[in-house]
Amino acid sequence: MTSASAIRNAHFLGTKIRNLRKRNNLTMDDLSARCVKVDAESAPSVSYLSMIERGKRHPSEKMLGVIAEVFQKDIRWFLDDVPDEVSMAPDKGSRGGMRGMALEPGFLFSREILQNAIPEMLSQTGVSGRQFAHLLIRAHQENNQNHFPELERAAEAVGKKQMPISLDALTEICKNMGMSIKWFTKVPKTASASMLLRDKMVVRSFFEAPSTIHVNKLMQTQPARLKYELALYIGHKVLHDGDGVKSIATTGPGDSDVMRDTGLDIETSSAVDAQDIVHAWRDFECSFFAGALLCPKVPFRRLLEQRAHDINVSSMLEVTTSVVMRRMTVVSSYPHWHYFDAYPPGRLLAVYRGNGIPLPWGNMRMVQDPCQHWAVFRMINSNTDEASAQISVMDVGSQPRIFCCESVNVNDLSGNKHVLCAGIDVNPALEAQGADAAGLAQSLKAACNANGGSVEIPAAIRKELQQTAKLLNIEWLNRGIEKQARMICPRIGACPRTPSCHAGV
Repeated sequence: MTSASAIRNAHFLGTKIRNLRKRNNLTMDDLSARCVKVDAESAPSVSYLSMIERGKRHPSEKMLGVIAEVFQKDIRWFLDDVPDEVSMAPDKGSRGGMRGMALEPGFLFSREILQNAIPEMLSQTGVSGRQFAHLLIRAHQENNQNHFPELERAAEAVGKKQMPISLDALTEICKNMGMSIKWFTKVPKTASASMLLRDKMVVRSFFEAPSTIHVNKLMQTQPARLKYELALYIGHKVLHDGDGVKSIATTGPGDSDVMRDTGLDIETSSAVDAQDIVHAWRDFECSFFAGALLCPKVPFRRLLEQRAHDINVSSMLEVTTSVVMRRMTVVSSYPHWHYFDAYPPGRLLAVYRGNGIPLPWGNMRMVQDPCQHWAVFRMINSNTDEASAQISVMDVGSQPRIFCCESVNVNDLSGNKHVLCAGIDVNPALEAQGADAAGLAQSLKAACNANGGSVEIPAAIRKELQQTAKLLNIEWLNRGIEKQARMICPRIGACPRTPSCHAGV
């Protein structure tokens, strides 16, 4: 294998590298950074990569070996004379959340009829108007693959892409915006009158127009949480000029995705009130802004590349694990993520499903028969503080898919235990490598069922997953491979295990 070989096949070489990079959702900056991790001396710069892809430069054999290592390809694949003419860029249309349903016949789904039918539907199903508002926002979030560049730009304009950004710096930003901070130990009557607090819920903060941030004194001992709180209200000031139309921020198991940052009881009216929509949307906007301010996209993405998506970068940045996991779903070069924040025994506080993964239980109300094999459920029932990775197989539609997640136990401001879980759909990454993802998932499902629902991952599947872990640069995927894979399902009543979990019950 000589550099002369590379020169003779340069016409195909650049195209192959470009298509592989795009297929794996990597920018040139990403690929260069990955190469540096393999061999800093031989890694190409961004500008040199650009010239290679355009056929203007020819990589040395050593440099090509580094690129081949990143993509887990044999170097000979780059040097053959087989053109790679078919674009391998991912189908952006398949990157959103749950697939929608065909709305036919179309006249039944006109705006007027839907507006009349939705309140009746909510009333019959017991879904409150505020819950429905959050469901709409989550669908919008997933449909946009969690990408909201205008919010990113607004946060970067304020924070100047500082990372980490200190608590003092955030306090100074508040001061420069004319906002003052007042501390409380007991919720003022003016604020508590607008809420119906549930057991074990704590008011973290609230905003008083036009420029006062009221913060619980408990936050003084938890700078990572305090930083998020200040970032939240900086977002409200920037995006809405601090007009005061901002929900009170609460913490506790009574909270959920559908009453998030509100303090409102879950059993509220099924009427869809315009104020509900405004509050729900602003809660989302300000929360997204806060994450972007604390973990700006470009530097945070580079840090994730350097640290192989380690969730413990939260301690380096002095932010919460929740902020790190949420931002992973936004900035990672891999788009197929999900995120859960769950309180025992089965309440989802927050959900993101950019890959369309079914939910382990409903977040409108607790489900009586959830599958106990989900990683987030198993972590809820454990006492460990260590993060845990798990490979899972689940039927989505009529086909099994392979997932991997990292879960960790944390305590909220009031000391309540809950579980954070960030995960990926592995199938698209396997397909990007040219592997038979559907066949591998089916084989892993069969192996699980042959061993009572969980199994040591067979060698052939393990090899494919290990290559994928290297390509994605996700260290906890490697840790999950070393453990048993488990069959999971959205509800125990649809258990795919043989025998099923509820057999004989």
